[in-house]
Amino acid sequence: MTNTLKLSLAASAILALAAGQAVTGTAVAAEGAKEKCYGVALKGKNDCAAGPGTSCAGTSTANYQGNAWKHVKAGTCVKMGGTLTAHQGNAKPVARKG
Repeated sequence: MTNTLKLSLAASAILALAAGQAVTGTAVAAEGAKEKCYGVALKGKNDCAAGPGTSCAGTSTANYQGNAWKHVKAGTCVKMGGTLTAHQGNAKPVARKG
């Protein structure tokens, strides 16, 4: 493979990555701001990082697991009874008014 061909392939890869990131960024912006909300996910329905013994999305082992989180619309987590930081226990969240 010639150096010119290698450079051309590298440049194409960089442009493809940049285009992919631009699309992803636009999609996230369109969804609005999100926050991690702990203690509101049902068993196996968390978004990621559900604590020791789990790897990522869909690995929570109990409903409302305190160290498992879901992405929710910014400003809604505490209102729905969740917390913005991981916590102990699996108590069902209690929605708060205001």
